[in-house]
Amino acid sequence: MFYEIGSPGPDSPVLVTTNFSLTYFIVSGEIESSKVDAWLGIVDSEGQSVLTAWAAGKFVPDVIAKFINTSGIADKVNHRKLIIPGYVAQISGELDEELPDWEIQVGPREAGDISTYLRNWVATQ
Repeated sequence: MFYEIGSPGPDSPVLVTTNFSLTYFIVSGEIESSKVDAWLGIVDSEGQSVLTAWAAGKFVPDVIAKFINTSGIADKVNHRKLIIPGYVAQISGELDEELPDWEIQVGPREAGDISTYLRNWVATQ
């Protein structure tokens, strides 16, 4: 499922994370504080954090690609740029293969850096 943070439009950034409740609340809060309208995709990881879900095979390229391809987000944006958590930067190459029409971008490792990252993202688009 994708959540609208603010009032995202077709040029807004697209981010993904897991459905670990603490992760969701921290990431969505940081996006809100950035004042950048964004799409936040929540991949079902059975409630596990990003690193735990990655290690358990629940937040991996094929799972993320299936989520993106079935979510309908491609119909809502006019770009194909997907921001993944910095803690799973190592999957970006495989995710490129799974989502060849998308540009995989690695976001910050720490949630506290999301605001600056998104403001810079908007400024460079």
